[in-house]
Amino acid sequence: MSTEPELPTFERPPTAAVEALGGGDLGRLSDVPVELAVEIGRTHMTVGATLELRPGSIVVLDRMAGEPVDLLVNGTPIARGEVVVIDEEFALRVTDVVGEHASAAAAAAPAAGDAAALKPGEAPPITGEPATA
Repeated sequence: MSTEPELPTFERPPTAAVEALGGGDLGRLSDVPVELAVEIGRTHMTVGATLELRPGSIVVLDRMAGEPVDLLVNGTPIARGEVVVIDEEFALRVTDVVGEHASAAAAAAPAAGDAAALKPGEAPPITGEPATA
C-alpha cells in the first residue's frame, strides 16, 4: 500500500508566459486534469529489432546517466530536473523550467543591428545554470 509523500509547496511569482496569457488569471483552469510524465530518453529502432525485445534486452537511450530528464505535460516538455527517491518512490526535483530560460534569453538577445542577432523564427539558445533550492 503506497501513500503519496508530503511535499512542501512553494509560492512562485508569475512567469512571463503566465503574464502573456492574461496576467496570471488562470484560476478557471486549476481543475483541468493534465497528464505529467518524466522522460528519461528516447531511441529509434526498426520494427524487427522491436519485435526481438525479450526480458533482459537492453535498449540504449539518447541520454547519459546523470543528465537531466524532461518533465512533460500532455506530451509537451515544460521543465527538466533530476530524479530523486522519497520514501522509496521516485520523484523529480525540477531544476529548469523551459519558459523561464526562453524569456530570459529573449530579454538578453542582441539588438537587431548586431551581427550576432537572431534570424526571424530562430529560438534563442538556452544557457545558464539550473536553479538551486
